[in-house]
Amino acid sequence: MSTRADLTTPVTEVSDASLRAFVGYKMKRAFNVLQADLTRTLDPFGLRMLTYSALALIVENPGLRPSQLATALSVERANVAVYLDQLEQAGWVRRASAPQDRRAYAVFATVAGRHLYDRAQAAVQAHDRRMLEGLDAAEIEVIHAALARIEGQG
Repeated sequence: MSTRADLTTPVTEVSDASLRAFVGYKMKRAFNVLQADLTRTLDPFGLRMLTYSALALIVENPGLRPSQLATALSVERANVAVYLDQLEQAGWVRRASAPQDRRAYAVFATVAGRHLYDRAQAAVQAHDRRMLEGLDAAEIEVIHAALARIEGQG
C-alpha cells in the first residue's frame, strides 16, 4: 500500500523508514558496510571473506576435515571444496589422508599459508578496530553480547 498522495509524481528520494524498524534490515545494511571494507582489506592478500575465514580455521585447527570446516563456516560442503581448491592452488593449504580414516582427508596450512594468515589477521584486526571507531568498550561488548544471543550462543 502506497503512502504517497500522488502516484503519478516520480520518486526523487526513496524512504526506507518502514524497513528500518526491523533489526534484520539494519543488520544487513551494517553488514554491507563491514563486508565492503573487509573486501578492500583482504584484496591485497588475494583473499575474500570466506577464503580468509577458511584459512583462519585451518590454521587454528590443523587436520580438520572438510565437513568440519563446512559446519564451522555454516556453508554447504560443496562450497567448502571450492574454497579449499582455491587455497590449495595458491599453495596456502594442503590436503592429506586423515590418520584415523584413510577414506577421508584432513586439511593443513602450509608454511606460506600460515605466514599469509598472520599478515591478513593483522589487517583484519585493523579493519575491525576501524569499523568500531567511535564506540566505547561497553558499547562494543553490548554488540557482541546481542549478536551472540541472536545467534543462539549467549
